[in-house]
Amino acid sequence: MGDLEKQERTEEEEKERLLDFDALCSAVALRASHGKWGKLRDGDEEEQGAHFAGVFRMWEGEILDCFDDHSVALESTCCPCYRFGKNMNRAGFGSCHLQASIYFVLAIGAFLNIVGFGVTRRQCFLYLAVAFIVSLGAYLGLFRTRMRNKFNVKGSDSSLDDFLYHFVCPCCTLAQESRTLEINNVQDGT
Repeated sequence: MGDLEKQERTEEEEKERLLDFDALCSAVALRASHGKWGKLRDGDEEEQGAHFAGVFRMWEGEILDCFDDHSVALESTCCPCYRFGKNMNRAGFGSCHLQASIYFVLAIGAFLNIVGFGVTRRQCFLYLAVAFIVSLGAYLGLFRTRMRNKFNVKGSDSSLDDFLYHFVCPCCTLAQESRTLEINNVQDGT
C-alpha cells in the first residue's frame, strides 16, 4: 500500500506543478501585454489590440488533423454553428448564441438558395447562394484573423489564407481553432 500512496502523491505533485507552470505563463503574458514589464512589441502592433505580446503560439495541429479529438470533430461536422459560437465565446469575441446565429443565418441562406436554384433553375438563386457562401467564408475568416492577432498565433499572416481555410474546409478549421484555444487554456478571451 505504501508504494501506491507514494505514486498517487507523486502524480498529484506533478499535476500541481503543471498547473502552476500554466498559471505562471499566463501571468507573464498578461503582465507583458499591459506594459508592466516593458514593451515587447512595436507601438503600432500594440495599437492593433494584441493582448499577449511577446508570447508566440502555433495553431494546434494541421488543418486536416481534425479527427485527433473526436468530440470536437463531431461537433464541427454536425453542428458547426454551435462549435463556431463556442470558439468565439471562449476567445472573447461575443456571445455564443449571437455568433452561432449569424453563422446559421448565412449557412441556411446558402442552403435555401441552392435548393431554390435546383427547383427553379433560375440563375439569381445560384448567385445568391455563392454570395452567401463567400460571405460565410469571409465572416469566419475575419474571426480567425482576429483570433490569430489577439493570441499571437504564428502561421500564415494572411487574411486571405484564413478565408480560404474556412471556405475550403470549415469543419476542420473550426476543430483546429478549438484545439488551439483549449491547449492554451483560453477562457473568456484570456
